[in-house]
Amino acid sequence: MKEKLRIVGGARLEGEVMVSGGKNAAVAILPATLLADSPSVIENVPDIDDVHVLIKIMRYLGAEVEFADNVLRVDPRQVDKFDPPYELASRMRASYYLVPVLLGNFMRAEVPLPGGCDLGLRPIDQTLKGMRALGVDVDIRGGTLSAKADEMLGADIFLEMPSVGATVNSMLAAVSAPGMTCIHNAAKEPHIVDLANFLSSMGASVKGAGTDAIRIRGGRHLHGANYTVVPDQIETGTLMIAAAATGGDVVITGAIPTHMEALSAKLLEMGVHVTSEDDRIRVRSNQNFRAVNVKTQGYPGFPTDLQQPLTALLTVANGTSIVTETIFESRFKFLDELRKMGANTRVIETTAIITGVESLAGARVNATDLRAGAALVIAALMADGVTEISNISHLMRGYERIDEKLRSLGAEIELVRSEEA
Repeated sequence: MKEKLRIVGGARLEGEVMVSGGKNAAVAILPATLLADSPSVIENVPDIDDVHVLIKIMRYLGAEVEFADNVLRVDPRQVDKFDPPYELASRMRASYYLVPVLLGNFMRAEVPLPGGCDLGLRPIDQTLKGMRALGVDVDIRGGTLSAKADEMLGADIFLEMPSVGATVNSMLAAVSAPGMTCIHNAAKEPHIVDLANFLSSMGASVKGAGTDAIRIRGGRHLHGANYTVVPDQIETGTLMIAAAATGGDVVITGAIPTHMEALSAKLLEMGVHVTSEDDRIRVRSNQNFRAVNVKTQGYPGFPTDLQQPLTALLTVANGTSIVTETIFESRFKFLDELRKMGANTRVIETTAIITGVESLAGARVNATDLRAGAALVIAALMADGVTEISNISHLMRGYERIDEKLRSLGAEIELVRSEEA
């Protein structure tokens, strides 16, 4: 049974909505629980497909896992396998976070290459470089990332770019490597800081997360911990853009406004009203948007994961916007779908030129990846008529009950299950 979203455009979003726990933080923290010698309780875990796949993998490896009401309890003491199955590991990008964890437990790991969204090459060479620096013999054979070590020792790791995946994997490996590890040119995203905070709560020594140099004194005893996952930065941004797109007045609660400064600045530049206090962000607009230029960067720059949703909004802005994608070369594939709705876009290498149109029209479109799905939802909310979005498994993989949240704000959106979806 397949699913699609059916959206009737034109409804103004209004009200209050709570943001869920961070997807990108959760999929790094959950594997880390397997490094402990006692159970952990993780709260504010988003109820999304990626989390459920990870839970299945963790249970396969031997962990006892309970998940209800966004609280995950994991007992890792019976973990006895180092080779998660292909049919699970291949379904998500974050499966490769299991490699350094299993190395820490067994000095060996056999993990199928990660899946997830098709965003281009997404090489993992920086992850391999980090592990090798710590003394790991790691290679890719037959679609499997194979890693083993007689021992791991702390070392300097120099990343060629501030890769989130490589930073996470280096951190997870370094906590098991006796001695000092320094990760240079580290990613600074909020979920990197959240992982560092969780590892510290387990007894690890992690300093400097949020800067470009993370120092870890490895080899310490790690125990289970109680922890609450940081709010989802990308869901917060998606809801902010959706509110603006519909001329809405929405208050997003449970958010961290400082994480949203790059997006807030762009929305303000477009003429959207954005205010915040404590854990609340209010977004209001009159749908009279100015064109802006956007260039994706690592945190605290404009996040690549919000480029597609914002680009959807720019299709109806007054004037021409230039969007430059510096992280993933295939992020613009979704523009083919927006053109079906009447968007005026063209792509030159890593740059999209968006000339605003008066309005979009509903159409049948296909979500090419997770954030493209979110972008198409935003376009559909603005469009005249009915839009049907197929291939939404990507979207549901990363957003918790997004259809319910938008419906609570007044959107005409429904999840349709059928053989033809």
